[in-house]
Amino acid sequence: MAEARVIPLHGGDRADRRPDGEPGGAEPGGTVTPLPTPERRPADWERRLADLLAFARRRVRGDYEVDEFGFDRDLTDAVLMPPLRPLYEKWFRVEAIGLHNVPAEGGALIVANHSGTLPLDALMTAFALRNDHPGHRHLRMLGADLVFKTPVLGALARKSGQTLACNPDAERLLTSGELVGVWPEGFKGIGKPFKDRYKLQRFGRGGFVSAALDTGVPIIPCSIVGAEEIYPKIGDIKALARLFGFPYFPVTPFFPLLGPLGAIPLPSKWYIEFGEPIRTDVHGEHAADDPMLVFNLTDQVRETIQQTLYRLLAQRRNVFLG
Repeated sequence: MAEARVIPLHGGDRADRRPDGEPGGAEPGGTVTPLPTPERRPADWERRLADLLAFARRRVRGDYEVDEFGFDRDLTDAVLMPPLRPLYEKWFRVEAIGLHNVPAEGGALIVANHSGTLPLDALMTAFALRNDHPGHRHLRMLGADLVFKTPVLGALARKSGQTLACNPDAERLLTSGELVGVWPEGFKGIGKPFKDRYKLQRFGRGGFVSAALDTGVPIIPCSIVGAEEIYPKIGDIKALARLFGFPYFPVTPFFPLLGPLGAIPLPSKWYIEFGEPIRTDVHGEHAADDPMLVFNLTDQVRETIQQTLYRLLAQRRNVFLG
């Protein structure tokens, strides 16, 4: 009869080995070697809590700066940016393309298409540059008068680095080496009907080109796909728009029918592509005074964005899956 094999209850020599596979346990003489305690990493909520406490201490001590435009970098990074992360990473699943075309330092002008009924495209572009760009740059966005006249929103816009869409402010920011963002379609782009999605509206008189020419910074075309589908605008209640002083009061398939629930954006898949820079420092000192040059550059930027939109749309297989 074959001799029976005894199997240890604790799995052989596993009890005498450390987690890394090296021998451990009892040493000669009965001394037990303690297993090393694995290093504990703080959870996400613990890191966020620590960051908020550090932020609160800085505010109490006054250890922060606000620039001449009202931009509070510390408040933006600690309080205003973090709530955008779930939208950027989980809801819209934004893919930022061509970030290498955005300089790591120095002035540059980002020019993008505008859409989506609410300006979430501007916020996602700013988050992409702050979170994904190697230089982690802040985008100083140029906004319409209405933004700064709206209670609470206007103050938050200033704190987050936005300023009025006018050439003097844009040139001061560009000259000081800031990354500036402009959406030349304005309310015509963001409030257009869903049937006109991804068809660029007029780019105005080219004021952004004049600012770039005067400061000699590159213009970077930016094309955003996905924002058109978050609030499909199928109507406009003009009486309510006049009552509240809005450029439009949108009607979507879910708003105002579902009330506050209708304000939840649809989870479309987003692509934000930064194109190759268009140089402006090759046109001479008084190039901004040449209306034909300004017109041609404006048209070049607009056409570049439009063609990029068509290409991205042709590559997209599904609005929500990408």
